Amino acid sequence: MLDLIDIVNKFAFEGKVEEVKPLGAGHINDSYMVRTQGEAPDYVLQRINHQIFKDVDALQNNIKRVTEHIRKKLTEKGVSDITRRVLTLTPTTQGTLYYRSADGNYWRLMLYIANSKSVDEVSPALSFLAGRAFGDFQAMLADLPEPPLVETIPNFHNIESRLADFREAVKNNLAGRLSKVKYMVDEIEKRSDDLCISESLQHEWRIPRRINHCDTKVNNILFDKDTDEVLCVVDLDTVMPGFVMSDFGDFMRTAANHGKEDDENLDNVYFRMDIYESYTNGYLETAQSFLSPFEIEMLPFGARLLTYMQTVRFFTDYLNGDTYYKIKHPEHNWQRTKAQMKLLQSIEENIPQMLDFLKSKRPC
Repeated sequence: MLDLIDIVNKFAFEGKVEEVKPLGAGHINDSYMVRTQGEAPDYVLQRINHQIFKDVDALQNNIKRVTEHIRKKLTEKGVSDITRRVLTLTPTTQGTLYYRSADGNYWRLMLYIANSKSVDEVSPALSFLAGRAFGDFQAMLADLPEPPLVETIPNFHNIESRLADFREAVKNNLAGRLSKVKYMVDEIEKRSDDLCISESLQHEWRIPRRINHCDTKVNNILFDKDTDEVLCVVDLDTVMPGFVMSDFGDFMRTAANHGKEDDENLDNVYFRMDIYESYTNGYLETAQSFLSPFEIEMLPFGARLLTYMQTVRFFTDYLNGDTYYKIKHPEHNWQRTKAQMKLLQSIEENIPQMLDFLKSKRPC
């Protein structure tokens, strides 16, 4: 039986452990709430999924650099209660950023941000706050000193790499499913040249690689339980170099979808312009200071790109026999693929309106 208290005691935390219990239902890492006795702060213990994050040392060093830089920025701004505004890693008693247990698992400990909450439901008002939060997050990291952060998941938002995996899946047809879904192959391929433009633009030096969060879902922002004020951006495992339009597009893909990611009723799936407009207003309020005009112009393309990319990923996994994503039934990845394609088509229909809205935001 794993002794979680013994693992916590490998870290240089304050106080004495009262209890350790499961926290949330994360898709990648296992999290536990660490309650301490008396006035000492509480903590979050996490088992890092080293099957996904293969270089744990680089992962933890990324988070350390990012959080220390944000802490410095907050201090310069005169922000109070900084421990609630940025994650705080707790080192081990040996001074390292993680502990490796005898069973080969990797663990980290962080301060628990008290009186905080996360939300899953999205509204225009909440989207504005989320846009401002993620924009501010990128802005504070825009001048992070060299060297570049490590890619904790290589090629995570690289569409050329995702298409290469997809084409290999089509060629191999491991699950024998290709014949009944061939039209989706055509839908993906007819967009491939157009959607690979982001990598081409980077090669031509027209868009820079900046520091991205790479998982810009609304539930990766903590809010104050009492005031609903944004506290900080969390879940920093995938913070790494990328294109800002990818972070922007990932929020659009998840939050501006009227339906569910795996909606069985495709009539429910369409793009919400009210969420786009609210998020864009909040995002540009904090991010416009460091973005180039061309990067801003490319934001709607990001919504199209990330939705296309997720369509490709779900479909690839379906063709491979469901080896990556957890599924609830044999056709789950196919259901996801169809829903993402429907959202992609809706986004494509709204691109002109999205661009017109951006033009209206330009200063006269």
